[in-house]
Amino acid sequence: MPNSVTLVPAASSEVAIQHFESELTFETDCWDTHEAMRSADPEFVLLDVRSPALFEKGHVPGAINLPHGKIVASKMSAYPRETLFVTYCAGPHCNGAARGAVRLARLGFAVKIMAGGITGWMDEGFELERGMNIA
Repeated sequence: MPNSVTLVPAASSEVAIQHFESELTFETDCWDTHEAMRSADPEFVLLDVRSPALFEKGHVPGAINLPHGKIVASKMSAYPRETLFVTYCAGPHCNGAARGAVRLARLGFAVKIMAGGITGWMDEGFELERGMNIA
């Protein structure tokens, strides 16, 4: 008798490859972000899209604070069109990273979300930085 896991069959390998590779075009994880941020040129701009007050309490080192509601064309004109952005917010319970990603995509920028946000970052054992770094 099927259970909740086996009631719906798994996708074929071809469909699974397409699905999971597609997910990677939309997001990255905290570990990969951490490793990239350790280099001289991570090849993306990391945006903390939370409020300045939350950012000041603790954020990913190297991140720039730009609340998702302030991602507008005039502010983003300082960045070349080919800039890749990675957004994050508080964590899986927060949709700020997605809101920021939508705004960036509407402005024509490439964007990914850092899955897990601050919660995922701390779960990996990575340190937070305190203070301001505003775009």
